Amino acid sequence: MLEDRTTTASSPTEWPAAYPQGYAVVDVETTGLARDDRIVSAAVYRLDARGEVEDHWYTLVNPERDPGPVWIHGLTSEVLEGAPLFREVAEEFAARLAGRVLVAHNAVFDWQMIAREYARAEREAPVKQRLCTIALSKELGLPLPNHKLESLAAHFGVVQRRAHHALDDARVLAEAFRPSLRAAAAGGVRLPLNECRPLTEWQDRPAPRIGQQAGGPGGYRPNSWRPSRRRPACPYPNPGRFEEGKRLRQGMRVAFSGDTSVERELLEDRATEAGLHVATSLSRLTSLLVTNDPDAGTSKVVKARQFGTPIVDEAAFGQLLRDVEPAAGDERPPAGGARSAARGAEAVGE
Repeated sequence: MLEDRTTTASSPTEWPAAYPQGYAVVDVETTGLARDDRIVSAAVYRLDARGEVEDHWYTLVNPERDPGPVWIHGLTSEVLEGAPLFREVAEEFAARLAGRVLVAHNAVFDWQMIAREYARAEREAPVKQRLCTIALSKELGLPLPNHKLESLAAHFGVVQRRAHHALDDARVLAEAFRPSLRAAAAGGVRLPLNECRPLTEWQDRPAPRIGQQAGGPGGYRPNSWRPSRRRPACPYPNPGRFEEGKRLRQGMRVAFSGDTSVERELLEDRATEAGLHVATSLSRLTSLLVTNDPDAGTSKVVKARQFGTPIVDEAAFGQLLRDVEPAAGDERPPAGGARSAARGAEAVGE
């Protein structure tokens, strides 16, 4: 059982009825940060409605490939060789997640890794919502120097014993989440919950073999979770905003936010092939925002509401992609200066 390190946020007598009934605090260690990297270890602390620990669980996972940054997570090929495959622990992992809100530090990363592993195993993780402790700390206005786990832990006096060990990271996060949850309940703060959508269509790149170099020692690729992709410039001018009941038109600027059943990059590729301009941020020039969670508080959704940008879900966008109106024959791409100005108008939007 975790020690109660709460000093400033005692558990409120009146608990918000809208709060979830249970949480699964999760940490996964991986072979890297890209979408096609694999999980090498996972830990779950199950908490009740008020953040009290019920139990915890930990497992190694054989990634069937190079283990990646061993100097970070400490798990070598030799250690992982006899570990179970993800599909062999998928059922027990699911039992730990079922009916609970997944809680993680930078939760979109952990969830997408888990969702992809379940997709590979031809199963679905029983998770409907996730909560990011970074987002919660922002909602609470915690005076943190940065959004690292160690800073959140230090704020609540939690001692980290083995950084980047999934079980200890999950313990630390559970200890820091409990007083955060109590502070949110006491202040009537709306929890920043986001929908979790399982993957139904996705792609993997060929995995590096054990010992193969792939941009770094041990095969580790030091890239970001969702590295930017250089796409060809859209050859059509932006015809303006999408109007409900009408067709998409080549040149329209489309932005995406939140989880999608079809992997984001595949959706973006299809939009590009249809002659649309895929925007990485949202501005007044954006023609359409695609999101399955229009009530989410993401910056793109907030900006779309402010600018009056039309919003559709993934299914509706898929239907619209089937019949995109060609650009008018007399239209030509703008000159370089105009295109540069249009790009400069894009706002930062993740």
